[in-house]
Amino acid sequence: MTSASLYRRAIPAAARISQWHAADGWPMRRFDWPGAGRGRILWQGGRGDIFEKYLELFAHWHAAGWSVTSLDWRGQGGSGRTSNDPHVGDIGDFAHYIADLRDFWRAWSAEATGPRVLMGHSMGGHLVLRGVVEGAAAPDALVLSAPMLGLKSPFGWTWGERIAHQIARFGDPARAAWRGNEKPATMKSRQELLTFDPERYADELWWQAAKPELVLGPPSWRWVAQAFTSTRQLRRDPRLPELAVPVLLIVPLADQLVDPRAALGIAERLPDARLLTFGKEAAHEILREADPSRARAVAEIDAFLSERVPAA
Repeated sequence: MTSASLYRRAIPAAARISQWHAADGWPMRRFDWPGAGRGRILWQGGRGDIFEKYLELFAHWHAAGWSVTSLDWRGQGGSGRTSNDPHVGDIGDFAHYIADLRDFWRAWSAEATGPRVLMGHSMGGHLVLRGVVEGAAAPDALVLSAPMLGLKSPFGWTWGERIAHQIARFGDPARAAWRGNEKPATMKSRQELLTFDPERYADELWWQAAKPELVLGPPSWRWVAQAFTSTRQLRRDPRLPELAVPVLLIVPLADQLVDPRAALGIAERLPDARLLTFGKEAAHEILREADPSRARAVAEIDAFLSERVPAA
């Protein structure tokens, strides 16, 4: 067991968990683990994520001298819920997420000097890329893990968006879009959709049992509709080819939760992008995968940061 593995089910003694308030007063949970001066990483997870899932990953970067921060998105984890049902993830507009990112980035950046890296997984990958494109954040480098740049839909992107908005208009838009699984109409287990590593999957279940108040279930129909719209708008954004920030995209091609074709298309449009792909050996949570795939992805991130982000 590596030293980083020791943190999979334990909050580091030197880390701080606090509460940050958005501009409208919304309470949001924050994690900070000060490092030895290499620079600062802001990690943003996916829909329903909690930072505890990534403690092993944070420990790896912390050992290299990085300070690591993570903020639970509005409506999930330890941040205030946006739905009457605390187990349904709802949002009126993805612009709310971007506004939170803008305000937090400004406050976080003012706290210390040195290189700043922004990372996002899945929904977090979509939001941090959109945030950089819209000027909400200005990192020295951007890392996207299985980014949600297109949604999986049996009807395709265009009809999927139309159907989701139509369903959201009838009845309560904050109602659950489906039941407990990460994806509707599938025979695959939740673990199969996320990772082939049963021990790392068990870590998430352990945290859910230890902190049940952090658990989030399916998204609302309004969230689904907004996700289709936001990803479409980002894919078509004319500012993508002008983005000056170096970007690393890590894309599992067999991903069953987000559409990897969208990430490949955006990678071609970015002027300074590095792309790492995986085949059937990797599911959606590539940075929580079995060791061979995970190690390859982490090594690529380390090399990217070493090459593109000067030391403080």
